[in-house]
Amino acid sequence: MPTTTATTTVLHCCDPMNERRADAHFAAEARQLRAVGGTALLVDHDALLAGDAERAVARVPAGAGAVWYRGWMVPAERYAALDAALRRRGAELVVTPEAYRRAHELPGWYETFASLTPVSGWLPTAPGEVPDPQRLAALAAGLPPGAAVVKDYVKSRKHEWDEACYVPDLADPAALHGVVARFVALQDEFLTGGVVLRAFETFVAPPAAAAEVRVWWRDGVPRLVTAHPDSPVAEVPELPEPDLEPVRAAVRALDCPFVTTDLALRADGVWRVVEVGDGQVSDLHREADQAAFVRLLTTDQALLRTPSASGTTPA
Repeated sequence: MPTTTATTTVLHCCDPMNERRADAHFAAEARQLRAVGGTALLVDHDALLAGDAERAVARVPAGAGAVWYRGWMVPAERYAALDAALRRRGAELVVTPEAYRRAHELPGWYETFASLTPVSGWLPTAPGEVPDPQRLAALAAGLPPGAAVVKDYVKSRKHEWDEACYVPDLADPAALHGVVARFVALQDEFLTGGVVLRAFETFVAPPAAAAEVRVWWRDGVPRLVTAHPDSPVAEVPELPEPDLEPVRAAVRALDCPFVTTDLALRADGVWRVVEVGDGQVSDLHREADQAAFVRLLTTDQALLRTPSASGTTPA
């Protein structure tokens, strides 16, 4: 039987229009947390992004102790500022700023997962700065020949696939530079860290199911498996079960308390890690079991899979 841990406190982003309630995107999680005896507190995400960490935590009571953050993405520097402001109030984040950066940004997790994920390279880049064609060609030379995808340390522009994400041939420097330039322009001030190139791999996309699964890890243990939040359906794909042992070893080596890994089945039948993230800012599929997710933070439990649309648990 799962055992309940000590009272869990979670910081949720507040509603931008009403700082006394949780943002609608996280309101159901906050309700579930309270229902099992946890404490839901509020932080002002807009104030945090604006550089005012003290205002962001103004509604956190003094002496709150160890807290999780569960909200919108935060740049690593702002997350560190959040932790510092909380410490001045007698609280601290369970996930340290160092651990958050490792899981949140690709350069932090890539080497640990290198054998499980597409070959990648990156260039530190300021927002609005497009690396020149020579630097991009040198970066591309470190990848296998063929196609690649462009992203920053955290996000891609996959919904603008042809113009700002996919490079059909790395040997075409003009095309590579054009896609990167468009990506940088669209990311604008939100470009994080720099430009990343990742070797393109072909993944299986089963009909009427998620092309990727998201595995939620707590303290190096896989606690929950859900469909990827971009999936049109909540069911975990009807595919062979992924072998999580190699991923488990990498997650444990990363040494972060709350991690997500997005897995996809490559066309040759090999499961690959598409993305790693900090679980505090990883999105949950809109139809996923909110209670199961909250138990991830509040109880010790074995691996769970979210119920399918038919109400049964996938095998």
